[in-house]
Amino acid sequence: MAGEVRGKMVEGAALLLAKQGLQATSFSEVLKATGAPRGSIYHHFPEGKDQLVDAALDLVAERMLAGLAQQRGKSAEDVTAYVIGAWRYVLERSGFAAGCAVLAVTVAADSPELLQRAAGIFRAWRVRLGELYVQAGFDETRAVRFAAAVIAATEGAVVMCRAEQSLEPLELVGETLMAQAKAPTG
Repeated sequence: MAGEVRGKMVEGAALLLAKQGLQATSFSEVLKATGAPRGSIYHHFPEGKDQLVDAALDLVAERMLAGLAQQRGKSAEDVTAYVIGAWRYVLERSGFAAGCAVLAVTVAADSPELLQRAAGIFRAWRVRLGELYVQAGFDETRAVRFAAAVIAATEGAVVMCRAEQSLEPLELVGETLMAQAKAPTG
């Protein structure tokens, strides 16, 4: 039961970060969104909000890494389509209300520890993507560069989609990335 409450709170915090950003993701908002009892805050997160945010970032990071792990052995086009599709799903499912929780923390964190945590997540995503592109036949230099481009471009496109309330920016970026994924050389 205790693990279930903690998990619910972490899930709620991840969603709130993706929708409202870091500043608006308070313990009160997490309790309201999850229905968790007030006492569970201090039981599960005795070190405060940063501990809850860190746990939410862990959840978000692991979900992306797990999805990327399922792309092993696939073509560069399939891997790229997966990343684009994952963000399309988030945008459509949330009605353009949610984006990337890691980005939300990155732009608002005043804690060096949270900023380092976000950097580590982005780095882990780049490394995993780069490995997938090498497996798909890219040379290592191209794989590393393309992985960074895919993450930067899709993150930026998600921000634009939320602002415009349209999938058009992601579709445009996606077309460009897919063309680059198909190209036999850099």
